[in-house]
Amino acid sequence: MSSLKQINVIAILARVSRLLAHQGHRGYIVGGFIRDWFLGKQTNDIDIAVDGDALNIAEEVAKSLGGKFVLLDEVNNIARVVVVEEGQQWHLDFSSFLGNVESDLARRDFTINAMAVELGQLGADMEVKLIDPFSGKEDLSSRAVRAVSEQIFEADAARLLRAVRLAAELGFTIEMKTESLIRHYSQSITKVPGERVREELLRLLSLPRAAHYLRYLDDISLLLPLIPELAESKGVEQPTVHFWDVFDHSLQTVATVEFLLREDDWEYSNEDMLTTVPWSDAIAQHLSQEVSKGSTRKALLKLSGLFHDIAKPRTKSVNNAGRARFYGHTRQGADMAAAILGRLRFSNKEISLVKSLIYHHLRPVQMSRSRELPTQRAIYRYFRDTDDAGIDILFLALADYLASRGPLVSMEEWREHCQLMNYILTEHEKQQAKVLPVKLVNGHDLINILGLTPGPLIGKLLALVAEARASGELTTREGALALVRRELNKQQMRCKAR
Repeated sequence: MSSLKQINVIAILARVSRLLAHQGHRGYIVGGFIRDWFLGKQTNDIDIAVDGDALNIAEEVAKSLGGKFVLLDEVNNIARVVVVEEGQQWHLDFSSFLGNVESDLARRDFTINAMAVELGQLGADMEVKLIDPFSGKEDLSSRAVRAVSEQIFEADAARLLRAVRLAAELGFTIEMKTESLIRHYSQSITKVPGERVREELLRLLSLPRAAHYLRYLDDISLLLPLIPELAESKGVEQPTVHFWDVFDHSLQTVATVEFLLREDDWEYSNEDMLTTVPWSDAIAQHLSQEVSKGSTRKALLKLSGLFHDIAKPRTKSVNNAGRARFYGHTRQGADMAAAILGRLRFSNKEISLVKSLIYHHLRPVQMSRSRELPTQRAIYRYFRDTDDAGIDILFLALADYLASRGPLVSMEEWREHCQLMNYILTEHEKQQAKVLPVKLVNGHDLINILGLTPGPLIGKLLALVAEARASGELTTREGALALVRRELNKQQMRCKAR
């Protein structure tokens, strides 16, 4: 273990070791820090198991190091000390064990997380002794995620999803017996609190090849207990423009989202497909924005891809010609997705974004039904109605098209779709340049010049002016005031007609 050369963390842990020794306690570094150490990965999260009251010890450590004490779990005696050294932040998580450290390791989840090093050895020049009762180091070498025991999923069902997430993060394979255990206990995932599922799911979606691991979750009987609403979409056939049924199309949409985000290859792509896709540093930056703690626009775009057609089974009808229709599936799908995400304790901001993506995912294509480019007014209203989700929806629409056609995708149609999205983005930028710098009129003008009183009508009239200006219909202040007067006259006429 001589490969550990992180001077800051060694110095911090040496001070913790001296404090524990002074108090007559033993301490061990356990879990993911040891795993990542062997893998050569940097991590600032360190789990420390102590043979005393972890809460009291953590408080003493926080005082000694000038760190911040954070109570994580009073029932299970777990606390965190946050230490900042030379601009780096370290999380030292303290837990208690009874007896010996081997009994603590036996209660952990996977063998690669069930290794320990005695804290006092880190300052020594000699090679430190690894405590590895379950051959975790060997599983690291074979790149396997293996359960410490058959009871780990009974103790904590969140480990079912964590196994897949860990395999995805490390590029490992879940060992066969552990995979069988996951299948056996898969229904237990329904008992896991929503916030814990949310955390694991978002960590999985933030990775490249998330689509592959969503498919794997289904293969090991975990996806449908996690999101039972998806079960209805299996085997639901679609019109001939679709290559897959609703369920497979949904998983393929996640894969095509990742392809468009430059995160992963798509098995049906060719080298020319990405050349016409809208892309820029600004778009990449936009899609990388954090939405809530633990989530980004990219991750929620993938989640929207999984859910975008979730209401199709419930809205399917067949007309006299035998053609399937799914009227209202965008609205109903947005509501279904909101209910799922609410159950999983996603934030209101996350839910609102996913709802908008699903509700509007057909709109970009609908703006050019007759293969004509959309009008300036249509583009303005699209971004007005979708708020800050407009760019995200364009990418979902492109991913939806690829996942509909699959291996039958037409490069000519694909180029047309990309040209449409590029046009919408370009014209939107031009409209923003017109509308944002200087307003032709403002609320004070409408009050002072036209004698209006403050209220919702002012906002509606200003929105009308902004739309007309963005559409190229207005360029002057006089024209804006004339438009407002015409609108007020129309409203007066309608009132008289009543």
